[in-house]
Amino acid sequence: MDAIDWSRASRISPDDLPETITQYLVAHQARDVDAAVARFTPDASVTDEGRTHRGPGQIRDWLSHSSSEYTYTSELVAAARVDDRNYDAVHHLEGDFPGGVADLHFRFTLRDGLIARLVIEP
Repeated sequence: MDAIDWSRASRISPDDLPETITQYLVAHQARDVDAAVARFTPDASVTDEGRTHRGPGQIRDWLSHSSSEYTYTSELVAAARVDDRNYDAVHHLEGDFPGGVADLHFRFTLRDGLIARLVIEP
C-alpha cells in the first residue's frame, strides 16, 4: 500500500466517520472480537506497538490479547479524513498500562467498505 500523507487530513466530526469504522470502534470498545474482525478485509493488516498482524486469524489473536492485557477507558476525541479511503480516529486512553494516559491515532484505510489496514500509533 502507498504511504499516506496524514498531514493532509481535514478534521471531521467523529459522527462523520464511515459506518464500518464506527462499527469496528464500538466492537473494539465492547471487546466483541467477532464483530470487530468482521469489519476487516480477508487480507487486512493491523500494526500496533510496532508489530503487524495480517489476516483474520492474527487480527483475532491481537484483539483477544490487546483487549485483556490492560484495563482502560477510551474516548473518541477527534477524527480526520484524508480522502474517501483514509481516516484517523483519535482516542484518549486512561488506565493501568505503562504511563497511564495516552492519545492514540487509529489510522484506517478502507477498501470495498471494509478495513484493509489499521495502524495504531501515538
